[in-house]
Amino acid sequence: MSSAALPEPRPSKLALYLDLIRWNRPAGWLLLLWPSLSALWIAAQGFPGWHLLVVFVLGTILMRSAGCCVNDVADREFDKHVKRTAQRPVTSGRVGVKEALAVGGVLAFVAFLLVLTTNTATIAWSVLGLVLSLIYPYAKRHVSMPQAVLGVAFSFGIPMAFAAVTEAVPWQAWALMAGNLFWVLAYDTEYAMVDRDDDLKIGMKTSAITLGDADVPAITAFYLVFLGIWTAVLWGQVNLLVWGAMLLVALAQVAWHWRLIKDRTRDGCFKAFRLNHWLGFTVFAGVVLGLV
Repeated sequence: MSSAALPEPRPSKLALYLDLIRWNRPAGWLLLLWPSLSALWIAAQGFPGWHLLVVFVLGTILMRSAGCCVNDVADREFDKHVKRTAQRPVTSGRVGVKEALAVGGVLAFVAFLLVLTTNTATIAWSVLGLVLSLIYPYAKRHVSMPQAVLGVAFSFGIPMAFAAVTEAVPWQAWALMAGNLFWVLAYDTEYAMVDRDDDLKIGMKTSAITLGDADVPAITAFYLVFLGIWTAVLWGQVNLLVWGAMLLVALAQVAWHWRLIKDRTRDGCFKAFRLNHWLGFTVFAGVVLGLV
């Protein structure tokens, strides 16, 4: 006599919340963290102190997690039609909309409490950063290059870092932010290439769709502009031998990314996206060692 298959156990609320904030995919918050830490070191001309280091590391993790909650709520109807996102907790109905927003709100509030331990300038800039993070999920409906909006939001840790150290945001901070925006354009276009077929069907706007056949050369150019701007801004501030060695490692990674995405396969593009945090770490290491 055959026995009926036992139903799979339902995941706990904690497991669903961890899935909601992408806890098992740290690449997302690492992409935010490395430029913010680099800016802290540059603003302080060396180690910025444990207080600011803890605030920015924890704040980055918390805000990225909160952003995932908002993004999943905003995209829940679109995500049903995308292979990669159809089983997300909100999309699948396992976590309710109000519940997801409540989780995101708590995480953002804790992050704001951390910011309150810094100074008035940083607090003010953090409010604008929060607004930008809330705008991005809806930019995909109306902007042909929503990755540019994400680039501003994901780069906002840079002026906040300068504000936290110096209570001011000099032109160098804005220049570094502009350079970092091109890095975000590069890696988020790789990410968008993964879902291009699905996004075309549902009418989503992405840089991968807008760029069309120019996507691969454009991504390569974005990487080079990013490295070029950061090199120009930091010229004379960092040890040029150290920075040159960092550039060689970074350019080797850019070449590897080109190899991964040139055939535009889903697996290749997703792997390229996930490897980007190593490029961010490489630049951060160049900053830290170059300022010694």
